[in-house]
Amino acid sequence: MVMIMAIKIFIDQGHNPSGPNTGSSGNGLKEADVTYKVGEILKNLLIQNGSFQVMTSRKTPTEVLGNSNSSSLTERVRMANNWGADYFISLHTNAVANPQANGSEIFTFRLSGPAYNMARIILRNIVARLDMRNRGVKEGSSLYVLRRTKMPALLIELGFISNERDAYKLETNPEGFAYAIYQGILEYLF
Repeated sequence: MVMIMAIKIFIDQGHNPSGPNTGSSGNGLKEADVTYKVGEILKNLLIQNGSFQVMTSRKTPTEVLGNSNSSSLTERVRMANNWGADYFISLHTNAVANPQANGSEIFTFRLSGPAYNMARIILRNIVARLDMRNRGVKEGSSLYVLRRTKMPALLIELGFISNERDAYKLETNPEGFAYAIYQGILEYLF
């Protein structure tokens, strides 16, 4: 009998709900709440599939990681590296002063390799399922969680919390974002 090892996916629900590293807010939403919700739905989809083991950075919506911005990021990376994750997916929302800025984008350490290839497929799924503007896959080698993880890592900017249309989708359809990421993972891996 052949034992098939489960693929280990670490889901980082970006930012904290309070204290350090709280992330962005806009249109009545907080980034940490959106990322927690999408991360929980994605975790459950992956677990139900049976081919995955999943760990999340925050176990509850109120959990705070670290006591500074840097220690919050360090803890997320430490958890993923120590667990031996096969893939690291960090969930975020964008925010800028211009309320017209909108769309989804994904950052990877370099614009080649496994993380980049997975990111392209996930982004295509998000754009198609949620009618989001495609802002592309971008190089993010300066981002701590992409620089310090030992496995292919993606930082997904789901949409702009500062844009009314994107924020509405983030608030009313977290399942759609989670399912699009899930479908992208399956398409890439299988």
